Amino acid sequence: MKNYAIIFGCLFLSALRICTAQTPEQPQIALDTIYANDKKNVALFFPEAIRQGITGSNNYIFTYNREREQYYGLLQATPGEESNLLVVSSNGSIFSYIVKYNKELTKLNYFITDSNSIGKENEIGTVVSNRAQFLDTIDSEVPYYKRFCKYLLQEKKKIGRIKKRNQGIVLSLDNIVFNKKELYFVIKLVNNSSLDYDLNFLDLSLETRQKGKRKSLQKLIKEPVFKYNLPNRVVKGGMVRLVYVVPKFSLSNDRRMTFNLNEKNGQRDIELKVSHRFINNPN
Repeated sequence: MKNYAIIFGCLFLSALRICTAQTPEQPQIALDTIYANDKKNVALFFPEAIRQGITGSNNYIFTYNREREQYYGLLQATPGEESNLLVVSSNGSIFSYIVKYNKELTKLNYFITDSNSIGKENEIGTVVSNRAQFLDTIDSEVPYYKRFCKYLLQEKKKIGRIKKRNQGIVLSLDNIVFNKKELYFVIKLVNNSSLDYDLNFLDLSLETRQKGKRKSLQKLIKEPVFKYNLPNRVVKGGMVRLVYVVPKFSLSNDRRMTFNLNEKNGQRDIELKVSHRFINNPN
C-alpha cells in the first residue's frame, strides 16, 4: 500500500506540472507614467485619430475633439492621487498610462507610436487594464443618457435665474440635476438677433481663484461624458435646449464653474459663471 501511495503522489505532481504548463499566467504590462498639472496643457499625439479617451479620476481631465476625430488630446490635472488614462484610437488600438499630478513638468509633448499600444479591441488573449471594462460601461450608458436627457428637456423645473446675454444671444442654465453618478446641466440658447448664430464650441470649465497679493485665475476644462441636442446653428429668432452630462463633482468656496460659448466667425461670445452653491445643491 505504501508503494501505491508513493506512485499516486508522483503521478499527481506530474499532472499538476502539466496543467500549470498548459495554463500560463498572462504577463503583466508595465504602464508608463505621464505627469500633468492645472497650469499647463500636456499634449499626447497618437498614430491614429482618437475615438475615445477616459481617465479614472475626476481630478484628471483628458480633452479631445469628440465631433471630429483628431490625432491629439490634452491632459490636465488638479492635486490628488494618481490615476490612469485609457485611449482607444480609430483603428481599435488601445493605449493605457498611469497619470500623476506634479507641480513642475519636464515634458509637455508625448509622441506616441503604434509600438506603445497594449493591444486591440476584441483581440483574443490581449491583456488590458480594467479601464476597458469601463469603456464598455460608458457605451452601455449612452441609451440611458439619451432617455434621461430627453425627459429633462420636457421638464419645466429650474434651479434659478442664471443667464448672460451678448448682442441678442442669450445663454442660460435652466437646471442642474443629479442622477446616479452624473450631473445633468440643462442649457438654453436663445437667438434674439437678426443673424443666425453659428456655434464654434460650448466649453465647461472649473476655475480656482488664487488669493494673495498676486491674484490669478486657474482654469481647467471639464469634458462631458455625453452631450444631447448640441446644435451647430441657432437660427435668428430661434431657441435650442440641450444637456451636458458630467461625472459628479462638488466645488469649494473659492471655485466656480463657467460655460464659455464661442461663435464661429463672429464675436458674440458669452461667459456664463455658475456659483459653487448651485453645483453643490442640484435638483
